[in-house]
Amino acid sequence: MPRMILVTGSTGFIGRHLVPALVGAGWPVRVLIQAPPGSVRLPWPGLAVEAFHGSLYDPDALSEALNGVHTVFHLASAQWWGRPRDLERVDLGGTAVLLEAARRARIGRLMVMSHLGAASTSAYPLLRIKGQLEGLVASSGVPYTIIRSGILFGEQDRFANNIAMLLWTNPAIFLQPGEGENLLHPLYIRDLVAVLLGSMDNLDTVDRVLEIGGPEYITFNEVVRTIMRVTNTPRMIVQLPPYTLRFLTRVARRIFPRWPATHQWFDILAGHRTAPLNTIGDLFGIRPVRFEDTLLTYMPGRRYGLELFRFLFRRRRPRGI
Repeated sequence: MPRMILVTGSTGFIGRHLVPALVGAGWPVRVLIQAPPGSVRLPWPGLAVEAFHGSLYDPDALSEALNGVHTVFHLASAQWWGRPRDLERVDLGGTAVLLEAARRARIGRLMVMSHLGAASTSAYPLLRIKGQLEGLVASSGVPYTIIRSGILFGEQDRFANNIAMLLWTNPAIFLQPGEGENLLHPLYIRDLVAVLLGSMDNLDTVDRVLEIGGPEYITFNEVVRTIMRVTNTPRMIVQLPPYTLRFLTRVARRIFPRWPATHQWFDILAGHRTAPLNTIGDLFGIRPVRFEDTLLTYMPGRRYGLELFRFLFRRRRPRGI
């Protein structure tokens, strides 16, 4: 019988896609939910998933959650909603407690999400904290696989969809950091899930850092123009120095704590964030899908103006991560 899989951060963007895929592949799945029972509705009604309610920062609760677990997918992160202090608390503090519990439980492997460009010496908080997280995992003694991915996109993502919402904050212009010539390497969420599942049976991925992305490199300027074209919301692009946009974003987030752009955006956009083009094809035989081709399947016709309004006034911190 397959051994139990534990998923942290299961109600986030990646977890919402990964959990059904694991169940569909025949794995028994347990999800760690930090909110009290009954306060969070799981996004997989009718799916055979075991919910364990406990804190990521409680060693005793984690030890109980890890009972009988072979593989942990550690997805809990403050990347898309938190400030640097939230990243330190969730991504570093939570991971440190999880690693200690995982050592005691002698789990088979820890699968961790990171980001292209992660480095413990980075000047950018997101990439520095992700690099420090990688260091914790690599030196823990727990078998691991670290996935450094490019920007993830999909129907519920917090990057391409947030750009579409930002286009509705001004009917005439879109403010772009610099010339927007930094290269990104977007990866479709279902292709990432296929990589995560394929890594479980691929011994070449044990104790390894994998850098992955989709089938193309694309500049941020091209990303914005593609989203304008697909959503039929043309705007004039106005270039501003990145430090000016950082300041304006800080101001906007004081007024609206859930502003579509976050501090972490500018860390990601501060340089080229790319991986070799054929990594997931060579390792897993996966042919990833193109950015614009996929956007065309779910973006046209969406009411992003209404989504912006709902986004601005929703709870800032996600529940149940």
